[in-house]
Amino acid sequence: MSDLILIEMRGAVALLTFNRPSKLNALSYALIDRLMAVLDRIEDDANVRAVVLTGAGDRAFSAGADIAEFSESVRFGPDIAVKDFVRRGQAMTARMESFPKPIIAAVNGIAFGGGCEITEAVHLAIASERASFAKPEIAIGITPTFGGTQRLPRLAGRKRALECLLTGESFSPQRAVELGLVNRVVPHGQLLDAAFGLADRIARHSHLAVARVITAATRGLNVSIAEGLAIESEQFARMAATQDTRKALDAWLAPRASR
Repeated sequence: MSDLILIEMRGAVALLTFNRPSKLNALSYALIDRLMAVLDRIEDDANVRAVVLTGAGDRAFSAGADIAEFSESVRFGPDIAVKDFVRRGQAMTARMESFPKPIIAAVNGIAFGGGCEITEAVHLAIASERASFAKPEIAIGITPTFGGTQRLPRLAGRKRALECLLTGESFSPQRAVELGLVNRVVPHGQLLDAAFGLADRIARHSHLAVARVITAATRGLNVSIAEGLAIESEQFARMAATQDTRKALDAWLAPRASR
């Protein structure tokens, strides 16, 4: 079980690796459960300031859900399939989306189905030039189930998202940038360096401020602008009372006061 997610610390950044390369890092129930447990542990670890997420092997970030496994749940009927499969996957992507420390996907290969939905849910994503993306669920007669019908339209716009969702066709990392699914594409050999570089640029800031920004942006997406501004004000008020804010302001003001 513990080998399903490899964990490596690089300074203040945790590298998590999906570790089912022979199955293209398919998201089995056990892998999802293990990932959730690891995120629980990382959230409570003050030494971890950011997370980089990637896939083992040369071929895949994650090819999506383990079809052989979830098809067995489907055989037991919709109620079992929703409980075992849909709720588990949606809880995983929701956890990533609202995680208080930045999660950066380093998409090293295939990101199909659930792998694409993870890329949609995490805060930031960098793709290798070898990466490829797809929403292929329609080809096996189902809808996306880990949030893909909701997050991709929010990222890409309804018509561009529906083209991906209704055709099931794969698309390039450059197209993923255009759709707002990833931040940028880099040469394959530079992928992890680019992801860690981005993580380090974030980790140098107050971890409390980072968490407040993530919360405001994530919660604000699905409400009116007025409600979103109220969330923003609430998160500011939470920060304004902290020593992190006082120290950062003092550090900024000090050299200017001596001029």
